[in-house]
Amino acid sequence: MKTKKYYITTPLYYVNDKPHIGHAYTTLAADVLARHLRSRDIPVRFQTGTDEHGSNIEKIAKEKGVAPKAWCDGISADFRALWKMLNINYDHFIRTTDPSHEAGVQAVFERLLKTGDIYMGSYEGPYCSSCEAFYDEKELKDNLCPIHARPVERVSEETYFFRLSKYEDALLKHYTEHPDFLSPRYRAQEIINFVKSGLKDISVSRTKVSWGVQVRSNPSHTVYVWFDALLNYATGAGYNPENTGPDFAALWPADVHMVGKEIFRFHGVIWPAMLMALGLELPRKVYAHGWWTINGDKMSKSKGNFIKAEDVVREYGVDALRYFVFREVTFGQDGDFSMEAFRRRYNSDLANDLGNLFSRIMNMAAKYLDNRLPEKPEASETFRELSSWTPEIHRSIESMQFSDALEKIWQGVSILNRLVDAKKPWEMVKTDPAALKLFLHETVWCLRLIAAWIDPFMPDTASRMHLQLGVGKAQDGTPPQKVPPLFPRKQDEAKKP
Repeated sequence: MKTKKYYITTPLYYVNDKPHIGHAYTTLAADVLARHLRSRDIPVRFQTGTDEHGSNIEKIAKEKGVAPKAWCDGISADFRALWKMLNINYDHFIRTTDPSHEAGVQAVFERLLKTGDIYMGSYEGPYCSSCEAFYDEKELKDNLCPIHARPVERVSEETYFFRLSKYEDALLKHYTEHPDFLSPRYRAQEIINFVKSGLKDISVSRTKVSWGVQVRSNPSHTVYVWFDALLNYATGAGYNPENTGPDFAALWPADVHMVGKEIFRFHGVIWPAMLMALGLELPRKVYAHGWWTINGDKMSKSKGNFIKAEDVVREYGVDALRYFVFREVTFGQDGDFSMEAFRRRYNSDLANDLGNLFSRIMNMAAKYLDNRLPEKPEASETFRELSSWTPEIHRSIESMQFSDALEKIWQGVSILNRLVDAKKPWEMVKTDPAALKLFLHETVWCLRLIAAWIDPFMPDTASRMHLQLGVGKAQDGTPPQKVPPLFPRKQDEAKKP
């Protein structure tokens, strides 16, 4: 039997437009967790991808004068290019237009038709074309979509339904028995209350949308885009009820689905009910994080109020962006993105605190350690204290408390900066050269700790630090190197000529 891999997923990103920082946030979070687990020799499967069916894509492609698949190919490639730029190390990129996924969706639909969990009916009610979803009247806000704040249409059509109502009690039982399933816990009650208020069967097919997965036994219907997309977590792991792949047992269940809070209900209610209908084990956790806002409004392609990750990376580098999004806001909560706050964090935390500390220590080590880095730390209270923090930092990352982990790491950076100011090594070289060597031994090894801690968040920076600190070498007298600044300070916009 194969060892169970820790299976992490992001939602599939809809290909109606190019990606932005809001999309990158979830994927970066998954990457941080995956990198951390790999560093602890835990087998990981990290999956992301794109959601490519539905009437919106059909409409956009027509407006652009291209075939839907050609449009999807282009935007899906844009997502993969951004993930590469952001140094996101995923294991599998799935597209809902992949033949294996489409075959799995068709097989699931036929299976649930046979069990009676999907049945034919008709639907009439409010419909949001942006969500490609029907809503109950009580969910609307002034007759507007609760997500997009746009007028809904009144739609009537023949449709297949999924018996979501059948799983109301089973879902509530699962929430009670697995209190971490809906995470963070302060978001769980909203989902629980929604299920307690009574679940209705949901429409899972369309007759007016041709760009989608056809229902095999009734090709006049295509599978509802959300029902199609949710299945990616299983099909991407090799699931097909007619021909399940050999790797599925080593991957399933997913350990964590990372999603934005606006799609928590799909992942916390509909998706587990679908898995119950298929007789599959439920994922261990669905973690719904908050939104990045601009001036209080959700960052959105449709609103045009988004920041391009490429622009930030071009000026500040990828690791600065990776650091900011997890240090500035507690993962799970909403946060407002401003370039002023970004620049402040960059100059204060990265250029001053970490970058300046690293340059000072390494330049002194190159000058005063006879051109040899220390093989092991001398007895050191500071090194022992910082070493004892590692389990806490690991726990914070594994529980998705990324800002807590970074806060603790920067406490270590502050301790070292205060140590440098207190010890005044530039004076020690004149008064006590032996003590200076002990001090540099200690601080070099503390920097090695910090480099290891920041690796999941800032892998490029950690690699540069490791190289210059001799990590991965014999560490038996590796020559230190004089180093350029890790994060060159940026001039404030207001002070630019």
